[in-house]
Amino acid sequence: MVSTGDTAPTFTATYRGSDHETFDLAEHLGEGPVVLAFFPGAFTSTCTTEMETFEDRLGEFEALGASVYGISVDTPFALQEFREEIGLSFGMISDTNRRLVEAFDVAMDFTSMGVEDVAKRAVFVVDGEGEVHYAWVAEDPGIEPDYDEIYDAVTEIAD
Repeated sequence: MVSTGDTAPTFTATYRGSDHETFDLAEHLGEGPVVLAFFPGAFTSTCTTEMETFEDRLGEFEALGASVYGISVDTPFALQEFREEIGLSFGMISDTNRRLVEAFDVAMDFTSMGVEDVAKRAVFVVDGEGEVHYAWVAEDPGIEPDYDEIYDAVTEIAD
């Protein structure tokens, strides 16, 4: 698993739903801290609450120059609909090919539902050089991250 002090895996993935834009992490390094919030699935209760909380606190992160991105294995179209339905202004990254959950080692299965290789609930804060300054991974998908800890990690590396 990617841990604090590691270099974050670089990646390119589909971003912004039906626009088919590409998100390249390397292009966003140096713009300020990057918060990568992996979540199991759009439209589920805990995932919705988590993303809404990031939206509610987005101004705090942006004031520090940070960017927040949600990441799941949902399709770009589903993520765009999710963004619109719950009113998110930050970007969603689609990992339908599961390369990111593998690279960050945050894949999990919901065996009882026959669903494999979705993202664990996890948050990584990456600095401008690509170093991970905060890594949190939940073994229980019903647990939300400590948003104050994430904010503190961003504060420590903000310019």
